[in-house]
Amino acid sequence: MTVNDQQARLEALLRPPSFDAALFPPSSRYAGLATAVQNPEGDRPVIYLTRRFVPRPERLEQTGVHTVEAGQRPDTIAAAALGDAELFWRICDGNRAVFPAELVREPGRRLRLTLPENLAGQDGNRP
Repeated sequence: MTVNDQQARLEALLRPPSFDAALFPPSSRYAGLATAVQNPEGDRPVIYLTRRFVPRPERLEQTGVHTVEAGQRPDTIAAAALGDAELFWRICDGNRAVFPAELVREPGRRLRLTLPENLAGQDGNRP
């Protein structure tokens, strides 16, 4: 191994890791978020996702309604209604809930099922 090869390997080890927001699948609430670097010139740069602003529910296109039954959980509702338990965040966004458990606290509550913000236009219609 040449000195140049050793130097290149050392530089690769010392370079901050790259983080690509595209690693999040399109179904993730973090899909498309940009990354930023704190202390980029320092010895320990920190790469992080920028803040995700929760959309106003009235801007989201409603696709259905679900009435909460006793014992249901947000993830099981998402699995049944949206086809994926990990999409519970869409139900949270559509109902202005920060904590998913709030959604199912009261049986009989009607939950809005919505599309994510990036699939609806400003007025709630698809682009």
